[in-house]
Amino acid sequence: MKFTSRLVALAAALTTVAAVATPASAAPDPTTDVRIIGFNDLHGNLEPPSGSSGKVTLSNGSTVLAGGAAYLATHVKQLRSQVRNSLVVSAGDNIGASPLTSALFHDEPTIDLLNALGVKASVVGNHEFDEGYRELMRMQFGGCHPKDGCQFRDSFPGAKFPFLGSNVYFDNGLPALLPFSVEFSGGVPIGVIGATLKDLPSVVTPDAIKGLKFGDEVEAIDRTANFLDRLGIKAQVVLMHQGDGTETAGPDDCKLRPGPAAAIAAKVTPKVDAFFTGHSHQQYNCVINDPAGQPRPVIQGSSFGRLLSVVDLKIDRKTRDVVRSQTKAHNEIVTRDVTPDPEVTKLVDEAKTKSAPIANKAVGTITADLPAAGGPTGESALGDVLADGQLAATQSNGAQIAMTNPGGIRADLTYKSSPAGEGDGVVTYGEAFTVQPFSNIMQTITLTGANLKNVLEQQWSASGTRILQISNTLHYTYSASAPIGSKVSNITVGGKPVDPAASYRVSVNNFLAAGGDGFAEFTKGTNLTGGPVDLDALIAYLGAHPGLAPPPADRITTSA
Repeated sequence: MKFTSRLVALAAALTTVAAVATPASAAPDPTTDVRIIGFNDLHGNLEPPSGSSGKVTLSNGSTVLAGGAAYLATHVKQLRSQVRNSLVVSAGDNIGASPLTSALFHDEPTIDLLNALGVKASVVGNHEFDEGYRELMRMQFGGCHPKDGCQFRDSFPGAKFPFLGSNVYFDNGLPALLPFSVEFSGGVPIGVIGATLKDLPSVVTPDAIKGLKFGDEVEAIDRTANFLDRLGIKAQVVLMHQGDGTETAGPDDCKLRPGPAAAIAAKVTPKVDAFFTGHSHQQYNCVINDPAGQPRPVIQGSSFGRLLSVVDLKIDRKTRDVVRSQTKAHNEIVTRDVTPDPEVTKLVDEAKTKSAPIANKAVGTITADLPAAGGPTGESALGDVLADGQLAATQSNGAQIAMTNPGGIRADLTYKSSPAGEGDGVVTYGEAFTVQPFSNIMQTITLTGANLKNVLEQQWSASGTRILQISNTLHYTYSASAPIGSKVSNITVGGKPVDPAASYRVSVNNFLAAGGDGFAEFTKGTNLTGGPVDLDALIAYLGAHPGLAPPPADRITTSA
């Protein structure tokens, strides 16, 4: 297979490079400084993101406008100019769940952006697999899309950097991706290890990762770190597409809620010197001791190109290892008060121009912002609208309820949507696409009342809380203080109490129907009937309800 052979060749080349590392410098200064600049969860946001997705919250609760590829490029150049030696890396989800300016061209413009930024390595996130492994290999090695051809430009060269995944395997146990890369900076080799979340199968559709397995992060990182160490590569960093939640905090605060990233960082071998994390779209800058009691940074830079995570390493030239006590880290806000990079501006303008005929088409109007973020109960105005639209779109399937996952809602719908900030209320196809970019297929299944209760209880688990967004036909109450598995009560459908033995027709997207996000109870559904794409359901609903106002947040209530 062409892709596999090229991976093997690339792996062999990297191993050879690592084995012949440059000898220690004879310079008077016994150390060298290397700056590593990382970002995560860009999701193809070439243009400055809007609404809450385009702001960074500071420690005092105020916000700053941030993000946009041309501003990101300028900030990267500024950070690189401050030190002699630097590397740019990514902690995954560069592509997938992208706005139309990138997604319309299968994210080829975003890969062009990463090449322009000088990215040296990226771990794969779950969204790198949205279109499957073969498409990921096309992103890596280039070539035109097998069905759509090259729509953005006449050719597509692919990424100039490797996609890494030390814990990604084929079903036969062989590596499906390179586990590491070796970069030379400041005269010393630096090992860059990639590891994605082992639970990746729970957050993508099964067909996208058919034939692949995802192993334990700690085991894979330790194995790779030990191998690099034997090659004499002592300075090592991890790009990990796994992250934790936080309390409301500023970019350089550390107010983590217990989660997988901190737990992994505390267990991984002391040979690793720093962690760049992702996936949870949070901002934090923490120091977590390794198993030997030595501190090392664990950092994440929000999402959508709003922050750059900067780790400054001081490396001993003789030992080639990091002097941990002198490591410094911070999150740099990608402000919009700098001159946008002209090369990247040209790239973004090209994508905007080519996508404009589709993106600028008006599909509806709203009277006020529809935020994606949930309120005190977890219910969100935009989530309500999406679920109501999905219910309306599946009436022919006999649907009584619609439910959608919050992770599938990628942006706000904002009333003030024009560059000048005036409120026109118009929703364009591009804005709707940014909200629902996955092209998930609606499916209607039959669940018993008991199944429905179990689905709602699965919103709370040891790994966190995910509140499903629900149509106006479903209401319930939950107690946050009640134990997991016994939180939900007073469930009604159409105003009537749910009968555990009765059958109900429930519309969900194909991701949830397959048990995605840990909602395994949906897989017990029967009598599956297909429906439209979720984006088409939203557009049809907006078209049928001009001047749409935010619904009242009364579907989910709480008790003591």
